[in-house]
Amino acid sequence: MKFSSRKPEDIDINVTSLIDVVLLLLIFFMVSTRFVEHSQLKLSLPVASPTASARDPAVIEVSIDRQQQYYINGKALVNTSLTTLEQALREAAAGRESPTVVISADRETGFQRVVDVMDAASKVGLTRVSFPTTARAAE
Repeated sequence: MKFSSRKPEDIDINVTSLIDVVLLLLIFFMVSTRFVEHSQLKLSLPVASPTASARDPAVIEVSIDRQQQYYINGKALVNTSLTTLEQALREAAAGRESPTVVISADRETGFQRVVDVMDAASKVGLTRVSFPTTARAAE
């Protein structure tokens, strides 16, 4: 009894549609990304890949320096309590349509301070939050 052997078929994976999807996702993220200018306070920001920046009027800048002091749009708050932070965010958001909260924290700042700002922003109804970084040096 003689069995006929099949020739192995070449396996071909068509990735054309995958490339199309990846390209569309890349274009979508490039178009939908918002870039903002960093605050004028002296902060040592964490490092990341370089990005461009542009000025956006619907931005509320919250900065936290090494001494754990809060600044909203460059103005220092009188204390670091959550109620003061919430009230300052509420006042900064007045008259603005869905502003973005940009949290610039010094790299030495404790994580809890950043979480407090995000919590206060959420209580005020500000859901768009961003974190700026500085460009990482080439390695």
